[in-house]
This record gives sequence, structure tokens and C-alpha cells, in this order.
Amino acid sequence: MMFALFYKLLALLRLDIPCVMIKAPRLLQSIFSAVGDLYLYKLSFVLFGDGVAKWALFSQLANWFMFFCFNRTFSNSLETTLTLVGLYYWPSVRSSLNKAPSGSRKWGLALAALACAIRPTSAVTWVYVGLLELYLTHDRLRFIFVELIPIGSVVLGITCLLDRLMYDSWVLVPLNFLKFNFLSSGGDYYGTHKWHWYFTQGFTVMVFTFLPFCVAGIIKSKYWKLSGLILWVLGLYSILGHKEFRFVLPVLPISLIFVGYSLAALDERGSRNGAKKRSSCICNKWPSRKQLAIFFLLASNIPMALYMSLIHQRGTEDAMNYLSKEAAKGKVKSIVFLMPCHATPYYSTLHNNLPMRFLDCTPNKGMPTESDRFMMDPVSFAVDFAKNWSHPSHIVLFDSEERHLKDFLISHSFREVRRFFHAHFKVDRDLQASVVVYAD
Repeated sequence: MMFALFYKLLALLRLDIPCVMIKAPRLLQSIFSAVGDLYLYKLSFVLFGDGVAKWALFSQLANWFMFFCFNRTFSNSLETTLTLVGLYYWPSVRSSLNKAPSGSRKWGLALAALACAIRPTSAVTWVYVGLLELYLTHDRLRFIFVELIPIGSVVLGITCLLDRLMYDSWVLVPLNFLKFNFLSSGGDYYGTHKWHWYFTQGFTVMVFTFLPFCVAGIIKSKYWKLSGLILWVLGLYSILGHKEFRFVLPVLPISLIFVGYSLAALDERGSRNGAKKRSSCICNKWPSRKQLAIFFLLASNIPMALYMSLIHQRGTEDAMNYLSKEAAKGKVKSIVFLMPCHATPYYSTLHNNLPMRFLDCTPNKGMPTESDRFMMDPVSFAVDFAKNWSHPSHIVLFDSEERHLKDFLISHSFREVRRFFHAHFKVDRDLQASVVVYAD
């Protein structure tokens, strides 16, 4: 909805040209990310002071996964920003020495409700915060009946009205989301992992080389409210079979606050020791522990951030950028994507009114989808698929399937026109080293 309104604004301003349509949503998301960075600093400041806040912000900016994911137009990215802003306003998150301003809890509730409206699984975070508030507050009845229920009802009502407008019928999206992902395990269709995946692989990779500093910060700070939130979110998400890195993105900045605490503690230790040894260490050229830690974190995260953001799996975007330029020249009439569903950007990049077709992957009660059948037997699927297609001008596919379909493509008068690098290593399927564009 948010990006749809943004696209409409661009159209009204007559800025809806391909290059703007590609870049503008990312720029909008970067603004949301900047707000998240600001409130990470503000939250760290009210919890631990300026020294920790500066190092927490450094950790946020230096962490490879935040660099890679936070500016992407995922609902999880906006959810993460709303989580950081919301936590800043919740009194229960703060210490008793640094109380929140009067009325801030209402802002926290409104932001929590908005986060849940955008992504219902955000409730996992806010149930923890709400229960903590219920336990610590002295005005429980006011919290429940004057703030929680009215604010939650207003946001839910607005959400239902918007869904009624979009679907042309009354739909309770959070309920459908709960039924599909939790009660029927519909998400498992898209792949499953072991229960411990977030702890042993997923979240560990996201925190990466910041992990030992995060653990040290949790232990030294003894701020169990926030560390408990991290454990709560990882634990509940571990119950679900389908797991993705981005699902737990909202608690990654929280873990980086503890990294900031650990780095600030190195500062304090260095200043205490330095006062005693300054006279005897004037000639010592060795870097301090803090400097070594910073060098280690930057040297391990910057290459990872640049590689994952600029090189890894870039072929699908490069292919669509190429087709967009060709379509603007009138050289593209229609496109078929013989690859797993949603593997490429779509009309947001092409931005041209011409027919395109990708393989359907809508879950269908255990029956294999088009995408499944294609991956199981590309040749048989393509032969059957071609019987009913309107002959496309272009076909896009990965090289891993191209090997099987070369004879099919030649027999239908297609020739390779461009090949784009995609990846050096496989992720969840066979190696998809390149994206190939064929034209008739």
C-alpha cells in the first residue's frame, strides 16, 4: 500500500519513468532506515548514555547484514524501524533511573499496532514488551482499557477498511496470516529448517563477527529486559518450520546495542589503564584493544557487505534492467520466465505495458505448483507449457536449467542474446551462476 501510493505520487508528478521507478523506492526505504539509525542511537542513549550510543550506531552502520538488508524494500525493514522507534517510547524498556516522558506509552502502542498491521508477526516482539509493561506498571487498568484497547481497535479498524477497499470484501488479514503461517504451517511449503537454525546459523551469521562483543555486552550490562527480548523472539520463531534471515531482523539492532556497550567498556578500561601507564608507554606503538577490535570488525564486515550487496545474485536485476532498456526501444513484445517464481523484479523494473509470465507457486494443498514441476523436469514442463503459450519474444532462465532446455529453445527459434553473472556459489538450489536471456 505504501509503495503503491508512492508510485501514484510519481505518476502524478510525471516522474514514473523506468530509472526513477527503480531507484525511488530504495531511496524512500533509505529514509526509513535513517530514522531507524537515529532511534537506535536515541534508545541506546537513554539506556546507557552517549558513550554506548555512539558505538551502537557504529555497530549498526558497520554490520554487514544491516548494510545488506536494511535498505531493501522488505516489510521487515520497515518493521525494524518501527520496532526501534516504538521501543524508545515504551516505559517498560527503560531503567527506573531514566523514565519516559508522560504520554510516551501511547506513542509506543500506536507504533506497535502499526508494525503489527504491516507485518502481523511483529506481535511476537510486542507481546513481550506489553507483558513487561503490564508487570511493571502501576496503572494496569488504565494501560489496558484506556490505551491498549482503544489504540489497537483504531489501527485494526483502519486496516480492515483499507483491506475492504483493496479486496472489495471484508477480510481480516492478520487472522488469515495466523491461519496460514501458524495454524496450518503453510509457510513450510517454502522450505523448513531445524528448530535450532536461528541460534546455530541464521542469527549467528547476521551478527557475524560482532557476536563475541554482543555476548560480552549482554553479560556486562546485565540489562536483561532487552537481552530477554532477543531470546524471546528467536525462541518463538524457532518453533516455526519455515525460517528466513529477515524474519528476525528487528532484534539485530538490539543485539548491536550490546555490542556498543562492550566497545564502550573497552574505551573505559583503556582510559583507566592509560592514566596509570602513560609515562611508561610513551614509546609503545602497539594499537590499543579498542583499535584492534574496530579494525577486526571493519575488516571482516566491509568486504562481506560489499560482496553481498553489489556482486552476489545480481544477475536477475541486471537482466531486468537490460530488458527494460530493450522494451523502451520497442524490441521486446512479451517475456516468459522459465525459472523459480519471483526470481526477478517484475513490472516495477520493466515499467512497460507488455505481457509477462512467470511460473506460479501458489500453495495448493500438497500438489506441486508450476514452479515445482518445472524444477523437477524442465524439459517435459517446457514442452507442455509451449503448447498453450502465445509465442514470447524473450525467455529468461538460469544457466542451471538452460543446460536441459537448449534443444527446446533451438527448436522454437530462440537464440541467446545476453548472459549476466549471478552467483559464485549455490544458496538453496543448484548453482545458478548466470541468468540467460533468449530472443526469437
